[in-house]
Amino acid sequence: MSSVEPLEVLILGAGFGGLGMGIALKKAGERRFAILEKAAEVGGCWRENTYPGAACDVPSHLYSFSFEPKADWSRRFAHQAEILGYLKSCALKYGLHDHLNFNAEAKEAWFDETNQFWVVKDAKGGVWRARHVVSAVGQLSRPLIPAIEGRSSFKGAVFHSAQWDHDTVIDGRRVVVIGTGASAIQFVPELAKRAKSVTVFQRSGAWVIPKPDRAYGVVDNLVFSAAPLAQAISRAWTYVEHESRAIAFTQQPWILKLFESRARAQMRKHIKDPLLLQKIEPDYALGCKRVLISNDWYPALARANVDVVTEGVAHFEEHGVRDASGVLQEADVVIYGTGFAATEFLSPMKITGRRGMVLNEVWAKGAEAYLGMTVHGFPNFFMLYGPNTNLAHSSIVYMLESQIAHVMGALRLKQRKGASLIEVNADTQFGFNDRLQQRISKSVWDSGCTSWYKNESGKNINNWPGFTFEYRWKTKKPDTRHYSLS
Repeated sequence: MSSVEPLEVLILGAGFGGLGMGIALKKAGERRFAILEKAAEVGGCWRENTYPGAACDVPSHLYSFSFEPKADWSRRFAHQAEILGYLKSCALKYGLHDHLNFNAEAKEAWFDETNQFWVVKDAKGGVWRARHVVSAVGQLSRPLIPAIEGRSSFKGAVFHSAQWDHDTVIDGRRVVVIGTGASAIQFVPELAKRAKSVTVFQRSGAWVIPKPDRAYGVVDNLVFSAAPLAQAISRAWTYVEHESRAIAFTQQPWILKLFESRARAQMRKHIKDPLLLQKIEPDYALGCKRVLISNDWYPALARANVDVVTEGVAHFEEHGVRDASGVLQEADVVIYGTGFAATEFLSPMKITGRRGMVLNEVWAKGAEAYLGMTVHGFPNFFMLYGPNTNLAHSSIVYMLESQIAHVMGALRLKQRKGASLIEVNADTQFGFNDRLQQRISKSVWDSGCTSWYKNESGKNINNWPGFTFEYRWKTKKPDTRHYSLS
């Protein structure tokens, strides 16, 4: 499919960000927009990650659109299927299917300087023209699969947790898991209940704190449904509770020592084997890497059929994975729990702006943008959940709503000024990011560990080093001192 006349807005991706952007446009009366989605339905990471135990680590009342509360969440921390259902219901309620184009992944986009619009090619060969492009592809959309020698020699099943093969039999099988990140701590406990054995390759121990989860009963949901104020209070309280943690991550890392004590207490409550305790003890400050929440991880590691290997992966063999110490870890199934290529923003798309500037080349030393959304040289191009807008303490949906409001403000500003283009000033972008990196240098994320927050050179290009309400204030209204209009 292609459009003849330029659309006003072309949105890339149909997860929380893309759907939220589409809803905002419809509410503003804009109908000249389309959403390109690489898959056959909406949902983003909640469509992709169907592994056993998949759930959110932010409470449901906060991990949802502020304008579309859901009174009947089944749990305080919703599972994957329920969140996906919520997103599908939002797309249906707000009439987005007239704008959605499935199996149409954006492959390339370039700015036509003569006609002053963007041209986007999709995977089906479609060509789209739009005055504005809003990328909502997110940071956690491309599975990171390590290059391990001998993969083709292994006779069993191999897949990434974000590409779960539900046809592969787990019951009674020997399973090897490579990685111990946020996904692994959810699916490993489920595997341990069914598999003959589970061998977990761990690069470094994770800080895992208790998950204050519970099921919502009939009474809870009746109250939330009959008295929307009760749910609003629950959301507000959850927001304040989580927001307070930003101080520890970004300004006073010593506070996190209190959480370390809590994590160690949970570890020692469930793990009685001194050798296993030594293996899983983190060797970095809590918060330097993503803090994980689970009530099942440590009990799973303590099971007789679960083993933790810290020697590292050497290579695949026909019947398993050889570790770095030379021991063959026999397996029928190997699962990557290795996360995502979070620092490779917008890849593998090729984005070309003014004067042939290629975004990935501009970002050779690390992705950066003004407020995580706009880049000099790429007019009328916006990103949702872009560089340095990830959170370690609260809901990304709150950040997305701030970003969507900023994009809508930029569109209104353009219209009010009678301009065709809006582009962030170079000094604004560079100054903003210099100050941002200075703040990150004082955070726990810069305390010496390696993590998916950083690129290969060690630059943190993922996290926002402050409060979300500060970010909302900064993004509330596009400032003509920071943007050029023409």
